[in-house]
Amino acid sequence: MAKFELKLPKMGESVAEATINTWLKDIGDRVDVDESVVEISTDKVDSDVPSEVGGILVEKKFEVDAVVQVGQTFAIIETDGDSSDNQTTDESKAIAESALNEFNQAPEVIATIEKPLDTAQFIETPVNSNGSRFYSPLVKNIAKKEGISQTELDQLDGSGKNGRVTKNDILSYLKNRSNITTPTKASQNISTTSPNLSPPTVIKSAQDEIIEMTRMGKLVSKHMVNSVQTSAHVQSFIEVDVTKIWNWRQRVKTNFEQQTGEKITFTPIFMEAVAKALTIHPMMNISVDGETIIKKKSINLGMATALADGNLIVPVIKNADQLNLMGMTKQVNNLANRARTNQLKPDDIQDGTYTVTNVGSFGSIMGTPIINQPQVGILALGAIRKVPAVIETNEGDFIGIRHKMFLSHSYDHRVVNGALGGQFLKTIKDILESWDNNRTI
Repeated sequence: MAKFELKLPKMGESVAEATINTWLKDIGDRVDVDESVVEISTDKVDSDVPSEVGGILVEKKFEVDAVVQVGQTFAIIETDGDSSDNQTTDESKAIAESALNEFNQAPEVIATIEKPLDTAQFIETPVNSNGSRFYSPLVKNIAKKEGISQTELDQLDGSGKNGRVTKNDILSYLKNRSNITTPTKASQNISTTSPNLSPPTVIKSAQDEIIEMTRMGKLVSKHMVNSVQTSAHVQSFIEVDVTKIWNWRQRVKTNFEQQTGEKITFTPIFMEAVAKALTIHPMMNISVDGETIIKKKSINLGMATALADGNLIVPVIKNADQLNLMGMTKQVNNLANRARTNQLKPDDIQDGTYTVTNVGSFGSIMGTPIINQPQVGILALGAIRKVPAVIETNEGDFIGIRHKMFLSHSYDHRVVNGALGGQFLKTIKDILESWDNNRTI
């Protein structure tokens, strides 16, 4: 028998560490090849780390909540064979690394830490963890490079576990920080983008229940506030007659499921329409980087999905414009099922270029969703309702029962004007209302 060191695999260029959430195996437990050993969390998502070999777990190098660096040994496996059996194959390495591909940071955030600095304008002082707060090596390196003092760092609100300052926290702070000219100004923590308002005081009584926000809840909350502070949100609304789609789905859904093994909902139909509209209006498929616009080549649709605990996650359908309806249906069903069973991988929720959210699933007829940064638009699907409507025909106008819904489009008015925002919405309406009743699966 030989001992094999399980190391934290590479998780993307910008990721240097992860926090141990839960050990999935105990000392003495049998571990098979590619079986998950530990659950970790980065600043973006939770994920499992699989074993590259089979054997018995004999040692845990870290406790729960400990921070592990990429490449660091976190566990020891006593393998079944000799040392020659312990050579990790390229395939198992690929599996371990692909399971932990981290979110790529938005261009404007990356630029914050990659931009060369004139170090002569700063007094370099070391940043250290203290008794109440832990700072990771990555956070300390960024603080040192950007000239952030210990005082500034200690005053930062952390979104990580137990209030730990994450990479995203310090990068967000840098985005809102004033241009520093002197060390004194740096210590004053002056922001030019928003006033330093104190949150209102909350009065609590003995009868009130105190509920700690989840880690994901904190991240979503911070992301939403950041989006509102970043983008000038504007909304447009349009009503769509989806009677043809309703009747078509009712007619084909049983055969569709029998032939493909997939249930066809309205979501993939709407996703297909949005992907087509983005090919017609490519300036909705963009991001803002300072004073420049990044026009995205790929159309990657985010699909906001509600989780059982009330939180929200946005898995991404990559290259959505290249999928037919069957392919879109499989992608929607697969991502939704894995989101609800906590089986998404980091790669499943990165690189989105436009997002769709279904507020109608909760009965809402319309909504004003917040843009998923660094995108510039998000579409809300309202509930489909039976309503009386005027039907125009060659023989005259009639009153009939139709299936209708509202589409709500939130877009970034910094770069998307009302004409483009409205035209994009009208294009989606036209695509949906021109549905072919004779369309085959």
